[in-house]
Amino acid sequence: MSTGVIQFKTEEEIDLMRAAGRLLARAHGEVAKLVREGATTRQLDHRAEEFIRDNGATPSFKGYNNFPYSLCLSPNSIVVHGFATDEPLKSGDILSVDCGVFLNGYHADSAYTYPIGEVSLDVQQLLKETEASLYKGIEQAVIGNRIGDISYAIQHHVASKGYGVVRELVGHGVGAKLHEKPDVPNYGKRGSGPLLQAGMTLAIEPMVTLGKKDVVQEKDGWTIRTRDKKPAAHFEHTVVVRKDKAEILTSFEFIEKALK
Repeated sequence: MSTGVIQFKTEEEIDLMRAAGRLLARAHGEVAKLVREGATTRQLDHRAEEFIRDNGATPSFKGYNNFPYSLCLSPNSIVVHGFATDEPLKSGDILSVDCGVFLNGYHADSAYTYPIGEVSLDVQQLLKETEASLYKGIEQAVIGNRIGDISYAIQHHVASKGYGVVRELVGHGVGAKLHEKPDVPNYGKRGSGPLLQAGMTLAIEPMVTLGKKDVVQEKDGWTIRTRDKKPAAHFEHTVVVRKDKAEILTSFEFIEKALK
């Protein structure tokens, strides 16, 4: 969970975050080139760290509260915070890749969930609607709205499709620290929560389940899995609250190029 007070960013600070977001987008693209049947998540983690460091940045996650990897790699029923392993990816799997970059004193944070090989139609639909809910939330990240407007937009979209929204994990402010105030839940009431103001930078990240919303934590103290073992999807962007339309500082552009 995020701590402290909301940190409002200057345009100079947002410029630095934009650069971090651009590098993060490119790092995701490098990982996307390797995501396929037979690849291991350890290979993905190695490539991400190598690329980030080669470009003068550091992985935000590695060492954060002693987290051991540069990526959170979460297959199938793992919602978030999964560890890299040597187990090959199989057709029918899905994989959430969550990555953060720390560059010039600021973080950017984003996540994307991949289908591996031939994925069932219901799981394909889960990925599509979870990503759509991310953009529904981002549409509400404008000056004068409240955090609850983002939360409601995400929840309303996915609940209308019959999916579960994880309660225990939330989006967050992001900037000089990886997790800042305010928390950005993926469920809530319109018009509730902190007022959205100029200079706020948020990581909006729907975590959506094919089954029930309940999750459990594994013994490693990090990995979060759905209680019913059904798949979960996770998409995330770092955004700036603006007057009429949020500015997205991260991008899936390089992922989409790699997947063509």
